Amino acid sequence: MATPRRLLPSISLLTAFEAVVRTGSTLAAARDLDLSQGAVSRLIQALEGQLGVPLFLRERRRLVPTDPALAYAREVGKALDLISRGSMRVRSNAGGGTLSLAILPTFGTRWLAPRLPRFLAAHPGITINLGTRLKPFDFAEEGFDAAIHFGGDDWAGGGAIRLFDERLVACCAPSFLSAQPISRARDLVGLQLLQLESRPDAWARWFAHHGVPGPVPQGMVFDQFAPMIQAVIHGLGVALLPEFLAKPELADGRLVRAFGEPVAGTEGYYLVWPATGASYPPLLAFRDWLIAEAADPDGEAMLPR
Repeated sequence: MATPRRLLPSISLLTAFEAVVRTGSTLAAARDLDLSQGAVSRLIQALEGQLGVPLFLRERRRLVPTDPALAYAREVGKALDLISRGSMRVRSNAGGGTLSLAILPTFGTRWLAPRLPRFLAAHPGITINLGTRLKPFDFAEEGFDAAIHFGGDDWAGGGAIRLFDERLVACCAPSFLSAQPISRARDLVGLQLLQLESRPDAWARWFAHHGVPGPVPQGMVFDQFAPMIQAVIHGLGVALLPEFLAKPELADGRLVRAFGEPVAGTEGYYLVWPATGASYPPLLAFRDWLIAEAADPDGEAMLPR
């Protein structure tokens, strides 16, 4: 049974408690909160009295949080962060709203960011806050309104729409190709093959598509495309890169196709959101705009006129 709201500790008590645990002392917490040290001590005592549980051990004028207090501080910190995000959302743009969006790092910088000016020009009342996440997370805990996700339609507890698929092209530096001539897919077997952590089967699918059976040799593993692209440019090997992400380097000659045409992957890029925020107006506006942009994912990002 939930505790009646009238019995819940006030924000001032919880803020003082979280600050003492986070900073390590009542003096540091007082500086953080712009209060006197005595006021912070009184707030801590009031919280302990309301909860009926000692939260700190008093050792030589020091407050040492108990194990239950440390666990409580983590939960209080999450709650205060959500309240802060909500307050910022109301304060920042009462006429439009704020959309907190989790993005994949390379997708965000290379594909989404160049297109965002067009969205903001069409929706001047909406503010977008961006944060990077590589893996699925709990929307309730993180406080995001939506996320760009690569994988399948398997994000729990919300809605999703597939934006576009991914086509992978084998790329290398021109100098690498000159030193290692490649005339058939099998020639890649003995080379350094770079791969992304989130796509462990990409090379196996590529070789199968080109009729090369057998186990695929293991190469360097990266957790993001951006450093892998730089590694390929500097001649460390051959990488399977999404065609739309590698387009600038292929166009200016820093990368070349090692062999073959792009091979379609089995997964795709999705916009996902929590069920509780499905009707949030900034999300609806962003979703409609993103669907239109994704209709031509390989097209050039156009700045607003």
